[in-house]
Amino acid sequence: MNTIFRTLFIIMVMVGSATGVHSQKKLDQQVVTDLQKTPKYGFILTTERHFKGVLGMYDLLIENGVTIEDYEIVVKGKVVTQLVKNSELETFFQKYKGKVKVSVCSVAMEKLGVSKEELFDGLSVTPTASVRMLQLQANGYNTLTY
Repeated sequence: MNTIFRTLFIIMVMVGSATGVHSQKKLDQQVVTDLQKTPKYGFILTTERHFKGVLGMYDLLIENGVTIEDYEIVVKGKVVTQLVKNSELETFFQKYKGKVKVSVCSVAMEKLGVSKEELFDGLSVTPTASVRMLQLQANGYNTLTY
């Protein structure tokens, strides 16, 4: 399990190292084999850069033949204000709609004055980001925090 977390961490460092989404192109077979053991992934993040990076990692995993059963991003913090209709992130997310679940923290929404109606389609609201991550961990997800 530690190997999986280290591998995911290394991938995310590569994916999120620049403002744009750049990532490793080819995973070696041992990494793919290890990742096949737990096909559910959960990420908690607070920045646009990490949001795009985690979506880029989805592409990397799929392109390298990693089976993904569930892939969920839990969003909290100021980036919640960028998950609104007609935003750049809405356009960026279109390719992942129906493939990647995004859960938005209702506490962050309330603090930042973002209503459910303002969120773009394809997002769901979760009562608290931290509890959602605990739930994903309890259900056997590989999880990373940014």
